[in-house]
Amino acid sequence: MPSTNGHGPKRAILYTRVSTDEQARTGYSLAQQLEALRAHAAAEGYEVLEEVADPGQSGASLERPGMDRVRDLVAAGGVSVVLAQDRDRIAREPAYHYLLRREFEEHGTKIRALNDRGDESPEGELTDGILDQLAKFERAKTAERTRRGKMRKAREGKIICGHTPGYGFRYNEPRDGYEVEPGDMAVVQRIFEMMGGNGESIYGTARILEREGIPSPKGNRAWAKPTIKGILLDDAYRTLDYAQMQDLVAEGHLTADVLARLDRGKRYGIWWFNRAHKTQKRVAVDTPNGREYKIRSKSVARPRSEWIAVPVPDCGVPPALVEAAREAVKNNRSTSSAGRRIFDLSGGVLHCAACGRRMGGTSVLEPKMGRRYFYYVCSRLRNGDTHGCKTKIRSVRADVLEPRIWGFVSGLILEPGRLRRGLEAMIEEEERGSRGDPDRESRLWHEKLQEAERMRGGYQDLAAKGLLTYEELGEKLAALEETRSVARQELESLKGRNERLESLKRDRDAVMEAYANVTAEALEELTPEERNKLYKILKLQVVLRDDGTPEVSGVFCGDLELPRTEAFAERNAMAIALYEKFGFEVEGTHRRYAFRDGGYVDAYSMGLIRG
Repeated sequence: MPSTNGHGPKRAILYTRVSTDEQARTGYSLAQQLEALRAHAAAEGYEVLEEVADPGQSGASLERPGMDRVRDLVAAGGVSVVLAQDRDRIAREPAYHYLLRREFEEHGTKIRALNDRGDESPEGELTDGILDQLAKFERAKTAERTRRGKMRKAREGKIICGHTPGYGFRYNEPRDGYEVEPGDMAVVQRIFEMMGGNGESIYGTARILEREGIPSPKGNRAWAKPTIKGILLDDAYRTLDYAQMQDLVAEGHLTADVLARLDRGKRYGIWWFNRAHKTQKRVAVDTPNGREYKIRSKSVARPRSEWIAVPVPDCGVPPALVEAAREAVKNNRSTSSAGRRIFDLSGGVLHCAACGRRMGGTSVLEPKMGRRYFYYVCSRLRNGDTHGCKTKIRSVRADVLEPRIWGFVSGLILEPGRLRRGLEAMIEEEERGSRGDPDRESRLWHEKLQEAERMRGGYQDLAAKGLLTYEELGEKLAALEETRSVARQELESLKGRNERLESLKRDRDAVMEAYANVTAEALEELTPEERNKLYKILKLQVVLRDDGTPEVSGVFCGDLELPRTEAFAERNAMAIALYEKFGFEVEGTHRRYAFRDGGYVDAYSMGLIRG
């Protein structure tokens, strides 16, 4: 579609964005942005094609659903301008502004913000570019001031208030220190007694707390093993006397001023600050429910010399009990389920239809027969989140489901023509998923790097002539280095995307070579690990629906549904009827049912049956 710029109606997209913390802090609402943009569009005579919003999205990345929509609309043609209230609504990184501007220009579309200072001349672009760099520098300074302020506060012996305090504690009135919460702290003391005094295992401790109906720190009935282990290893519960606190001063973790304010006759736990550097990044992930954006967190441990100790009140657990419990944890190792059995559909192949989460393998020992049964269970339910998943079929027998999936897939593999068409379609889909032309985008980022290098030389020349102070030069060079860093990251991302595509092509060739003339007998000899690897190469996705029917999708050109069997239909109908009658899950394997009030206690404790 040709551009309408200058001919016919001028069409505009109104784009608004706000991050969650930003709106809470400043009231910088989407409605306020949209009102200003509508007024501007009306005054300039624009026809509004669409209003696109990105609520709760950071401007530090282009991985945003709303921005994806804007880019798709621009690529379709007929858009004169993308309007935003401020330039940082589009992106907070100048390099991303550059990429979007060049991308939109190819479709005859311009980016406009109500706070633009320049025009379309080279001088105007330079003005806006300098303002972007200065705004970025101010944000960096604000972040650095915040970080240093937190460190100063921690060195003064004050806790940096987070979302929730440590279990067994509550924040004091100024919210800069801990106070003991007697009810929860009694549970903490009980955990240390069971582990350090009674020799109980982590698993046994969790089951005791669940049977007694004691809520976990998350507020549900399920006590996860990592939760208990985290409590045992938290130094807030390992109290130190005054002499040991003096050792922390000598090591540089605690200041003498903070030590002087402590009572020599009391013991104190330690809340640590600056133990790790944490970063978060929003990434696009393909799920059974479509493309979703998720937060990926990364934590890098800092050297112990940089840790800051903040004293907290005595939790009441004897030090000897703490050490005994920690020793018990050190020798406590979970038995690997892989040592008993390999699950074909693990690792993201099998998903729950109700919540979209992965289903992982687990096992239950039937006490009377001494036999172990293997199941797939929704990971959300297994972690105790009973409110997040509403499926009625909470588990499925592995030895019943896996042969059905393998029989179905192996039958399709025996059709070489269909297998090749599916693999080719998978590669085409990956190529379509790369937004725009990778070569052109790579060229743009290389140009951005070269431009940053030229600007670097220009700034240095100005400083040499005395037109810039060394402080101003340092600020500008720091901002340019950030831009160069972003460009290098994007080039690495493009390189990774190309490598994934090449890997898919290699997998296609390897699969066709290995399975083009394979026989049914040879397929049956594949190990579970080999089947699992093949499933992932074929992008196999199995979704277990509420009626127990497995739904399969992959490279076979469209979604496919396994034919239902009478055994599956009968078991699922019976399980659902009992669920609706009694209000809680029952396990229907072998036509014998485990209820909360009796029978198969191990099945209930494994989380396969929940109220």
